[in-house]
Amino acid sequence: MSTPASTATRVLIVDDHAVVRRGINAYLEVLDDMEVVGEAVDGQEALDKLETMAAHRELPDVVLLDLLMPRMDGSKVTARIAAAYPSVRVVILTSFGEMERVHVALASGASGYLLKSAGPAEVAAAIHAAARDEVFLDPAVARRLTQEIVSPPTGLSALTERERAVLSLVATGKSNKAIAEELVISERTARTHVSNVLRKLQLSSRTQAALVAVREGLVPPQG
Repeated sequence: MSTPASTATRVLIVDDHAVVRRGINAYLEVLDDMEVVGEAVDGQEALDKLETMAAHRELPDVVLLDLLMPRMDGSKVTARIAAAYPSVRVVILTSFGEMERVHVALASGASGYLLKSAGPAEVAAAIHAAARDEVFLDPAVARRLTQEIVSPPTGLSALTERERAVLSLVATGKSNKAIAEELVISERTARTHVSNVLRKLQLSSRTQAALVAVREGLVPPQG
């Protein structure tokens, strides 16, 4: 096993299947830029471990989280992590690709959504992306998410000039804090603008908003 570098991404693995945890752990631990800092068998244990880690100032950078678990499902855990530990990113790794589950997970604050059919390299890529505060979606999920986005009845005409600016920044992957700094407003005001954009465009996640911004030409498509 390699010695973790000081800049290694710290990962907490949460899954109720031991074989899944061990398999992911074995793969990540051989990567020089990854450090597995713990495992949990369900959502409640994950929250308990995060509380302990926070007390010792040893929070992980990313939580790799199963969606369907006993005691507390992944979406609820994601929402609690986002509220209590805003610096910690969550990547969902699940067998379920239904779009309803995807929407709930992303709306709860997940930075990534992978199916368990994904290869180890994709898992590592999703973790790296989340650590950079970027969104990473399973290709199949991303295609379905793109296909289901339809033009809202009001279009972008419902947005104010400031909200259009906020939408453009959301599409580039900026956090509420970064948006606030860019527009010289408070983080609370930035958060309100983002919420208004999602409400007016009838969207449930920042990822959907980014896709709308690209489609409407507010920002160029990446890649």
